[in-house]
Amino acid sequence: MRIPEKIAAFLLLALVSWCAHADDLKIGKLMHLLAKNKAGKATFVEKKYIGVLEKPLESTGTLSFEAPDRLEKRTLTPKPEALLLEGKTLTIERPGKKRTTVNLDEHPEVAAFIESIRGTLAGDLSSLEANYEVGLSGSMDHWQLSLKPRQARLSGIFSRILISGTGPDVRTIELDQEDGDHSEMSIKQADVAR
Repeated sequence: MRIPEKIAAFLLLALVSWCAHADDLKIGKLMHLLAKNKAGKATFVEKKYIGVLEKPLESTGTLSFEAPDRLEKRTLTPKPEALLLEGKTLTIERPGKKRTTVNLDEHPEVAAFIESIRGTLAGDLSSLEANYEVGLSGSMDHWQLSLKPRQARLSGIFSRILISGTGPDVRTIELDQEDGDHSEMSIKQADVAR
């Protein structure tokens, strides 16, 4: 290799390295911003598009998060339900039914899905990268995280999760399932402690 070719190769390598580092900085900056959210409450509207149904199933309720690992989803309509995640324990409550407690260590697929949301809310990039190929597009004012499952068991259930937001606030969570079904959750922040 001649000197000009070596210089060109070096410059190309430096440019590729710089571009990759710039993407990491964007993701790192977003995760740092999200990690400042110590607690928050929000309302949600979720629409589930299921292939055999003409109209989406719609539910509404509240969400709450306390860093680093407490997440609660209370569905109010059409049927009340409470999902409480604390650490590695998921508790499900439905009126008139027995409370169900699930140890996430025994259900790695459920744990990985939950970490997509909890990891994003906590600004925990290492948690996200453990289970997903993470992509970021947009700007800090209007960003979108794309999470594609790394594990074959997960990718057989869903193809990707898109989480969008503005600044430190998550606004939408979309889930594309492998069977063609799709869900969209729109989130309206009510109270955030930073």
